[in-house]
Amino acid sequence: MKLIYDLSYEDINQWVLDQGLKSYRSKQIYQWLYQKRALDFEQMSDLSKDLVALLKEQFIIDPLKLVKRQQSKDGTVKCLYKLLDGSLVETVLMVYDYGNSVCVTSQVGCNMGCTFCASGLLKKDRDLSSGELVAQVMAIQHELDATQERVSHVVVMGSGEPFDNYDNVMRFMKTINHDNGLAIGARHITVSTCGIVPKINQFSKEHTQFNLAVSLHAPNDELRSQLMPINKAYPLKDLMASLKAYSEENNRRLTFEYILLKDVNDQDIHVQQLSKLIKGMNAYVNLIPYNVVDEHGYKQVGFVQAMKFYDKLMKSGVKCTLRQEHGSDIDAACGQLRAKTEGKL
Repeated sequence: MKLIYDLSYEDINQWVLDQGLKSYRSKQIYQWLYQKRALDFEQMSDLSKDLVALLKEQFIIDPLKLVKRQQSKDGTVKCLYKLLDGSLVETVLMVYDYGNSVCVTSQVGCNMGCTFCASGLLKKDRDLSSGELVAQVMAIQHELDATQERVSHVVVMGSGEPFDNYDNVMRFMKTINHDNGLAIGARHITVSTCGIVPKINQFSKEHTQFNLAVSLHAPNDELRSQLMPINKAYPLKDLMASLKAYSEENNRRLTFEYILLKDVNDQDIHVQQLSKLIKGMNAYVNLIPYNVVDEHGYKQVGFVQAMKFYDKLMKSGVKCTLRQEHGSDIDAACGQLRAKTEGKL
């Protein structure tokens, strides 16, 4: 049977028409799934018994089984889910003043091999379908329904490289953005890439309002190639050219993600190189405290040093933020909980 979350609104409409039914039924089904949050087709009380039977015969709704749930003292929640094939994925809820942000996983494992990241400890098994991404958001939304809250923001920044699963990630973002669904605003949805240039170019031509974030983490090729093997395939010259073209094409502000690693990328020379690299771009740098993964040997930059780096970057003319640390008392790093469960940590 198929996962119904894999179907776009247009897909459901076509399925309804193929059954010889009126198209308004597709809106009813979609609203039951995403607005009324039905987890059983039997709950869809304004559908005919025959239609409910057809849906039950051909589709399933929820593919996730909760394996572990961790909650930090700061309100961050990390959930480990098992998919229908037994694969494990992580989903994180982060609570901010501006709303509830969900970080979703896009692949089972990751092949990018970033040397500081727990996700890469387990190599890529497969891509997630769009419906498996949707299901992660829905699972958190069901939890928030208990307190009448909603998912307000979504970031595709969990385990995996989203642009290595481009079509499913795009389909997912369009589904959660749909007016008859969760209706999460496009500007509240962010996709992050470590720098797959051809896919950045493709994304540029989509002309969506989704936000683009780029995992940079180093301001020169030598260091970035040490930290992120993808830089050997798409060095900074090529990456920055594609990002400048994206900004010109879409008139959208970029986010550069920059994890601060003690004595690695946090020195004055890195401030100078970083400011030179992105000078004149419609962009800002999101400085991120490092969630330590013992196996990698990197250390977290202390708050005082992080603030010095932030101040120097701002004085050099680069807009930046220092992200609030989340989940430091739980397995906060991407892929860390899954890796522990799989016995890789």
